Amino acid sequence: MDPRKTLRTLILEDYLFTDDESALTDDMSFLREGILDSMGILEIILFLEERFQVHVAEDEMVPQNLDSINNLLGYIQRKQKAA
Repeated sequence: MDPRKTLRTLILEDYLFTDDESALTDDMSFLREGILDSMGILEIILFLEERFQVHVAEDEMVPQNLDSINNLLGYIQRKQKAA
């Protein structure tokens, strides 16, 4: 499964409790929309580290990296290129 689909499925099923693709856009803010709270962000970080084998440093735990599907994808791509 491609990374975008993997992330969308995770958010839709585990946080929005739906399989309706229209419930989530790729640029929708998880925090502003109330999709994730701080615990949810930590769960996403663990998921990224396990599924995509990227280490999320403390100073990288910012909305610019983690607050939407697009932000997550960009972050994963940057981390994998740097590895």
